[in-house]
Amino acid sequence: MNIVQKTAFIIAFGILMFVFTANTNAQKKGNSLGNLIQYVDPMIGTAKMGHTYPGATVPFGSVQLSPETDTIAYSLNGKYNGEVYKYCAGYQYEDKTIVGFSHTHFSGTGHSDLGDFLIMPTTGKLQLNPGVASKPLSGYRSAFSHAAEKAEPAYYSVLLEDHNIKAELTATTRVGMHQYTFPKSDKAHIILDLTSGIYNYDKKNVWTFVRVENDTLVTGYRQTNGWARTRTVYFAMSFSKPIKSYGQAAQEKSVYRGFWGRFDQTKNFPEMAGQNLKLFFDFDTNEGEKIKIKMALSPVSSAGALENMKKEIPDWDFERVKKQSQEIWNKELNKIQVETIQKEDLVNFYTAMYHAFLGPTEYMDLDGNYKGLDMNVHKADNFKNYTSYSLWDTYRALHPLFNIVQPARNADMISSMLAHSDQSVHKMLPIWSHYANENWCMIGYHSVSVIADAIVKGNINFDAEKALQACVNTAKVPYFDGLEYYIKKGYVPEDKNSSSVSKTLEYAYDDWAIAQAAKKLGKTDIYNEFIERSKNYKNVYDEKTGFMRPKLNDGTFKKEFDPLDTHGQGFIEGNSWNYSLYVPQDPAEMIKMMGGNDKFKVRLDSLFSMHLPDKYFENTEDITRDGIIGNYVHGNEPSHHVVYLYNWTDSPWKAQDKIRMILKKMYRNGADGLGGNDDFGQMSAWYIFSSLGFYPVAPGSDEYALGSPLVKKAVFNLENGKIFEVETTNQSDKNVFVSKVLLNGKQLDKPFLKHADVINGGKITFYMSAKPNKKYYQN
Repeated sequence: MNIVQKTAFIIAFGILMFVFTANTNAQKKGNSLGNLIQYVDPMIGTAKMGHTYPGATVPFGSVQLSPETDTIAYSLNGKYNGEVYKYCAGYQYEDKTIVGFSHTHFSGTGHSDLGDFLIMPTTGKLQLNPGVASKPLSGYRSAFSHAAEKAEPAYYSVLLEDHNIKAELTATTRVGMHQYTFPKSDKAHIILDLTSGIYNYDKKNVWTFVRVENDTLVTGYRQTNGWARTRTVYFAMSFSKPIKSYGQAAQEKSVYRGFWGRFDQTKNFPEMAGQNLKLFFDFDTNEGEKIKIKMALSPVSSAGALENMKKEIPDWDFERVKKQSQEIWNKELNKIQVETIQKEDLVNFYTAMYHAFLGPTEYMDLDGNYKGLDMNVHKADNFKNYTSYSLWDTYRALHPLFNIVQPARNADMISSMLAHSDQSVHKMLPIWSHYANENWCMIGYHSVSVIADAIVKGNINFDAEKALQACVNTAKVPYFDGLEYYIKKGYVPEDKNSSSVSKTLEYAYDDWAIAQAAKKLGKTDIYNEFIERSKNYKNVYDEKTGFMRPKLNDGTFKKEFDPLDTHGQGFIEGNSWNYSLYVPQDPAEMIKMMGGNDKFKVRLDSLFSMHLPDKYFENTEDITRDGIIGNYVHGNEPSHHVVYLYNWTDSPWKAQDKIRMILKKMYRNGADGLGGNDDFGQMSAWYIFSSLGFYPVAPGSDEYALGSPLVKKAVFNLENGKIFEVETTNQSDKNVFVSKVLLNGKQLDKPFLKHADVINGGKITFYMSAKPNKKYYQN
């Protein structure tokens, strides 16, 4: 090849590479990371009943390092104290003081636990009690102002006014990092309160143990008997500066003291144990001096916690840890890139993404070791072990969302559920589990929904046949929550087991989900058995009233019945008006059963337009006026699919303006921006799906119901390397109706979208209008 030929070849090759690169970049047009953490506001949901926390954590992180704003006890005069309900996440926006910063929290739940290892920096006279909110100086708590408070993904800061200390927090998966900027003082203290906790009460602490290993390292554990009755968390705590002195508050004397009385254990004694430990560590500080703390957690041992600390945060560079953890958040948020008309909607969307990725949380050391349900140490082989499954909430939309944007994690979560089943003496999948414990909260056996949804949608990086058998085993445990009656009679009798209608309806749905997984795996016998059980919802339908109604053991309906009431009517966290519509597995048959198309549309219209008087929910913690539209209760989960039921009538357009109304009314910027508990991301997952224009009415189906998207555009950057786009034309706050929909350029004639259409990549285009197209979807 001569010089001319070589030159021509180089030029041609260069042009070819340029074209190839341009085409590749075009295919990856959604992959460049935008700065999306700027749109996340962790303060959303921290007021009223949102029950979110504003502190520092990473996606699905084991550590949730966040402020506590009061010390409300679970009981008052020996009875449940209703005030404690506001503090499920430890923080209430309306409060004026901060008690300290603890390392474990639930996000958006309607019950609580955790709040482990509370740390509080102070100056001046040593105080080892938090005091009361009305008199901040009565204890180690401090007044604070929201003006001097900042919350971002993986970062929180606040000025503790009474001590003139700036507190800053960040975190990795297993380590919380504190940075406290002190004034000049010869009486600077770090309080470690091991008696503090969320939903606290006398004797909740079973035992606490601490070792001062050297002048910068402290290790130990805390065991509690709460929502999780045998929960033990180990820690390793390291200071950036040597401790000057340390000690503990005097403990209550017990009948048996052993021979420890020969020591003065209150000051500089390196081994401390008891039910209730309150520790202090003293320092001298210069003006503006920063004392940093690393608190690593482990489910197995303090040695495991120390290894987690060494590997996750090997240095004292707070800014590096913050930057690294925020980059992790930004990468996760970029899995869906959206454009909206208003910035407020952008903030709502990415805050919803943030809340959706807070749990379940990783529950194992870096070496894979974790404590199992049998209280033995296990190793997670070929999967990450997760904990904290609020399944009555999250099976509805959160796990279906994960099957699109977090498929690998969702498969690991299912592997974790299977490990739970293996370790369970009941051989059951999780109901509501956390920290190696089953707390049995809420109804149904909704692990089977999560598993079936993954199997049907092909996200099977686990033993599918083993998973199906675990589902079957779970559905046949007769002593679980009225299941023996359900199996024998086809319904749960109200005079034998309360909330009987809700249980019957949810069991029937779960049975349908098992049937769908069995069908996918070719298990005809299991399919036939459970598809028949899935029809049991018909057994609690009263044709005379047109409502689902509690039935007694003798087969008659309960006489005293009010379909608006949320108490004593056979339902849990809902009324018959809402729960009667809970047949997500077969809406068409439900509509037929309730009188057909025209009657059903009137029923749905009435749900959104009627008024639900306060007396029907005033004693129900999880239902407040903030989460209600008409008689439609969005602030609680059983109704989340309801607006999409219009898609099974001849008027799908009736759903579209209502979806947009719910998006605007139930989700807003600001601390009080959520219309109810976020419930570990379920409320947020509803927002994400509905903003994007589709929703999983029946997890376990490969189909989504279409709605009315709020976004202008969205790009899914899928784990399989493909891209799915949502595009709207003529989008505006007034154009809430859909005139037509194109999927990959082809017009749809039904208001549904297949999972494969999303996961295989492509584009769906919604044409928006101010007026409904009543003839669309009629072909």
